[in-house]
Amino acid sequence: MSLPVLDQLQQHFAVASRGIQHGVLVFELDPDALVSTVQQLRDAFGFDLFLDVTAVDWPDAALRFEVVYHLYSTIHKVRVRLKLRVSGKAPVVDTLISLYGSAHYMERECHDMYGIRFRGNPDLRPILLYEGFVGHPLRKDYPKQQEQPLVPYLPPQGALVR
Repeated sequence: MSLPVLDQLQQHFAVASRGIQHGVLVFELDPDALVSTVQQLRDAFGFDLFLDVTAVDWPDAALRFEVVYHLYSTIHKVRVRLKLRVSGKAPVVDTLISLYGSAHYMERECHDMYGIRFRGNPDLRPILLYEGFVGHPLRKDYPKQQEQPLVPYLPPQGALVR
């Protein structure tokens, strides 16, 4: 794939590595460059849609987690993938809330599943799991057979209980 915007992006950004995989431009970034890079992608190149943030767990690697972002340009009709590596002991990256409001929820999901903390996100309460869930189920060291604490079911106010 050789869209003019992808060629411009490859020339514009100084990143650790870059390439095209499955028709998507992929940048590997230093975590400190995340917010400034995403802001440039949004403001200068029209990547106006934040699709998602997730992670990949490499338990034997020195930098255990690969945090992966997907952005889309509705102007150019192309995607870009950003990857950055963080330590397993302190998996922290900056939030993108100031650039994309939808980051509130997507970062909460990534925190739920992998335990990645998003510096600056004021609300990392569970969004997919319940309060009191122990651990992060998409980490490769999560014990599949682990039993979780029971949470009592409280019916909604005014509901008939039989």
